[in-house]
This record gives sequence, structure tokens and C-alpha cells, in this order.
Amino acid sequence: MKFLDEAKVYLKSGDGGDGVIAFRREKYIEFGGPDGGNGGRGGSVYAEAVEGLNTLIDYRYAQHFKARKGGNGAGSDRTGAASDDVVLKVPVGTQILDEDRETLIADLDEAGKRVLLCQGGDGGRGNAHYKTSTNRAPRRADKGWPGEERWVWLRLKLIADAGLVGLPNAGKSTFLAAVTAAKPKIADYPFTTLHPQLGVVRLNATEEFVLADIPGLIEGASEGAGLGTRFLGHVERCKVLLHLIDGSQADPAGAYRLIRHELTEYGAGLEDRPEIVVLNKLDAMTPQARTSRMKALERAVGAPVMLASGATGEGVPEILRRLMDMIRAKG
Repeated sequence: MKFLDEAKVYLKSGDGGDGVIAFRREKYIEFGGPDGGNGGRGGSVYAEAVEGLNTLIDYRYAQHFKARKGGNGAGSDRTGAASDDVVLKVPVGTQILDEDRETLIADLDEAGKRVLLCQGGDGGRGNAHYKTSTNRAPRRADKGWPGEERWVWLRLKLIADAGLVGLPNAGKSTFLAAVTAAKPKIADYPFTTLHPQLGVVRLNATEEFVLADIPGLIEGASEGAGLGTRFLGHVERCKVLLHLIDGSQADPAGAYRLIRHELTEYGAGLEDRPEIVVLNKLDAMTPQARTSRMKALERAVGAPVMLASGATGEGVPEILRRLMDMIRAKG
């Protein structure tokens, strides 16, 4: 299934049904009287977070959602039928923004969470409603109230316990494939991953967590360069960051500082998120290079770093155990 994390949709709730003018003309009712019924309520438009979805691809081609008009009233004081509501099913983690793409309407971060986006119009009053002691035969009935309409943006921010960040070709996809059942594209060129990938890491029968592979970031990502801020948004949901550094490159400390700078510039608390720094591609380094690059990276981080090889699995179990412990600590 194609991944889509942003969509613009048009919504319109249903107009209320019209009230009617009607009078009773029955054989044994001497004076008859008004009995025009009220109109029915128009359908409303809701958005609801549901399990089992992880993309907004359903809203790529179907972009207009309109609820039906309420039924008109009828004689014998009959009220028009209310119309069904329209419910947009979206993945858990979807944010709904106004047309300006900045004003947050709702954040559907839990399954079952629902928000009203357009209220259906109320039905108009029939002439029976206007009967009084001094106005015995009113000839007034109201049109239904109009529904609401608006454009909104749906923006998905994946909910994962831990997020893989790093420069392109840091080995994130290889690591994800090694520890989960996910099948990300893996190749020896940058930007192999163009969309976030999710996988479930199972340590044992009782311990598991969701790991997200975020597409590679580059210098200027926080200002829109490369894949830009679009995918930095997915990192916001992660409790812990797993920062992979390509150990086969000459300056791992510089790579670390670059990504940390982009996370800080983006904001949203990413710079304070707990992280595990891993010097990856252990199998591609000589013992001498491993020692020197690890020391340089530890000086840049200011804390011990871990070593791993996603290709061979060396060091991976220790990283997963530490990730699990940190996720539990975050609650």
C-alpha cells in the first residue's frame, strides 16, 4: 500500500430539511387546523481515529465529503427524517488542521477518538409550530438551516515508541529489517527510504515495541531541504530516538552534530528527546578505525556510544534491550 501522510479534503454537512405548511381537513374535526411538520436535521461530518490504518491514501482521490440534506416535514405533524452522519476514518496519530495548515483543530492520537468538523443544519419549523391562541391558522414555515462547509488538511504523524534517525545511508533500513518483520527497500545509495516504515520489535513473549524508520535527513532539513520537515514531524511521536551513525565514513562526529542541529532547529522538543547513539556498520571498519571514530563520536556526544552492525547482527540485542528499558521508563 502506498504511504501518504498528508491530504486536503473538502467537507460539507447537510442542510436541514424544510418545514411545511399544511392543514387538517378531516370529516369529524370541525375546525381543522395547522399540522405542517418540522424538517429533519442534516447530516454532520466527523473524523474518527481507527486501528488498522497507517496511511491517508484513501483521501488522495476521494477529496469531497458531503452529508445529505434532512428530510422535509409533512402534513399530520410529521417531522422529516434526519440524515446519516458522514464519518472519515483516519489512522491513529492524524492531526486535523484548518485550511491555513497551521491552526490545529484536533489531534486524534488515540483509537476511537472522534471530532465534529461540520455540524449538520437544523430543520425548519412547520406551520404547526407557529399556532397560537390568536393565530389559529398560521401560514408560515421556515427553510432548513444551511450546513457548514470547509477545507481541512489531514496530516499523519506516525505513533511509534522509538524512531530511527540519521543521515541517508546510515543503515537504518537494514537495522529495521534485521530486528522486525518489515521489508524496507535496501540499496547502496542515499534516499533509498522515501516514506516512513514501521516495524514491531519483539524481544520475548511479553516485551515488544514499535520502531519507525524515518527517511534520511540532510543539512537544512528543518528549513525544508531534501525530504524536509515533512518527516521530522513523525519523530515528534517517538518516545526515544535511535541515532545511527555510518561508521564507514571518515567524520562520524560531524554527522552526529549535523542531525542534532536539525532536530534542535525543528523544535517541538526533539532536542530533549532521550536518544541512543550507535556507531553502525561495525563490519565495515578496521579495528583501528573503529577505535578512533568511536572516541571522536563519544567526545561529540558527551556520553558513551554503542557499536552495532545491522548486517551481521553484532551488538543489536544489547541495543534493543536498552531501547526497551528506556521506553518503559518513559511510560
